[in-house]
Amino acid sequence: MLKMKNNINSAIWKYFLLFSILILSFLWLFQVLFFSNYYKSVKVNDIKTVANKVKRNYQSTNFEDKINNLAFDKEVCIEIIDENLFSLYTSNFFGKGCLNNTNKTNNYKLDFINDTVSEKTYNLVNTRFKNETLVYAIRLDNEKYAFINTSLTPVENTASIIRRQLLVVTFVVLILSFVLAYFISRHISKPIIKMNEAAQKLAKNDFSVNFEDSKIDELDELAKTLNYAKDELSKTDELRRDLMANVSHDLKTPLTMIKAYAEACIDLHKGKIKKQKEDMKTIINETDRLTLLVNDILVLSSMQSNIENLSLEEFDLVFLIKEVLKRYNVFEELENYKLNFTSNKEKINIKADKKKLEQVIYNLVNNAINYTGDDLSVTIKVTESDKNILVEIIDTGSGIKKEDMPYIWDKYYKSKKEHRRNIYGTGLGLSIVKNILELHNYKYGVKSELDKGSNFYFVIPKEKDCRRDY
Repeated sequence: MLKMKNNINSAIWKYFLLFSILILSFLWLFQVLFFSNYYKSVKVNDIKTVANKVKRNYQSTNFEDKINNLAFDKEVCIEIIDENLFSLYTSNFFGKGCLNNTNKTNNYKLDFINDTVSEKTYNLVNTRFKNETLVYAIRLDNEKYAFINTSLTPVENTASIIRRQLLVVTFVVLILSFVLAYFISRHISKPIIKMNEAAQKLAKNDFSVNFEDSKIDELDELAKTLNYAKDELSKTDELRRDLMANVSHDLKTPLTMIKAYAEACIDLHKGKIKKQKEDMKTIINETDRLTLLVNDILVLSSMQSNIENLSLEEFDLVFLIKEVLKRYNVFEELENYKLNFTSNKEKINIKADKKKLEQVIYNLVNNAINYTGDDLSVTIKVTESDKNILVEIIDTGSGIKKEDMPYIWDKYYKSKKEHRRNIYGTGLGLSIVKNILELHNYKYGVKSELDKGSNFYFVIPKEKDCRRDY
């Protein structure tokens, strides 16, 4: 058994057909099944309106003219009698609703005269025309009575005509529904089908596709979103390839060094204790470099996957920075680096994730030492104001080009300029800084001029909750 397609074309056809059937069903239900009752209710309201006008005008001077006009307009017969059944007035309109004045037809008149009600409705059969007649009786005063008659016979004839018309209307509506559904489905489905084809190519890493506008607002918004997603995926794919190339290179270099020095230790420097120690030191350094690279990748990956959460605690920021700078004492002693730390307060308490903020300071200082100028000077400044705390790490290097500014925080972005020293770097330091600061919701950035150095900074708002929008 073939499975029926459920694409957008067939869906539009189904909905149009269903809508047409519902409209036609309502027409058939109302015009055929309920038409008779509706027609009778209209007739009752009409003769009640006539009766009220007769009652208001039966004593006026031009009574006969008014009654005749009213009877003709509403297609009713109007008769006024006294208590002895003597006809005082009869309208000039003689339709199928007019009854013969026979003893049988006069029975309803006697019934009403003898009754105490002021108005009453009768359903009778006109013996003359063999049709159903509706009679509405009202008491004008204690001696005069009015009877308004109207025929109900046209109901069946009218219903029969309406049924024949509805058959034609049903056929025409169904044909129009199919034609409209065809053109609308083509108009709507064509751009969607094109988008689907483009999306399938995009899923196969074909970033040359373009999602075109369709002159339909919702689809144009979707096309715009998909084009944006395509561009971002293209950038991500490019970064992924660069990441793999850089990681492969950074892993290959220390592994090659480890293997080479291990072979040298065994083969070339056998029995030479001093040379073997140097080989072992190189192997250890390269192992540390590998460890640093793997750790940075894990840290960055966990933060970008939202695995890492902040562990907030109160601590002294000045003390933390001093502890981090102690790690660089060996560079000051052996290589004459100058790490200048200044703070306008001896103690500055903040609430943040201490370990992560320590990593931020370490990475920024490490970056400054890598790229500082010939004076080998790096300045770390902390300034507390009424609203926030500003932390600055300043080097005296060659600065950063304006066109490079947006990319320095990207993973594995590396400046083409030479490092001042060969401190272990992975290309992930500033990207880790960016993720940690954004996790804290701290404002951060860099100010730099060519040949005048760079100033990396971040701002800690003085609030109990470190999460704050800027």
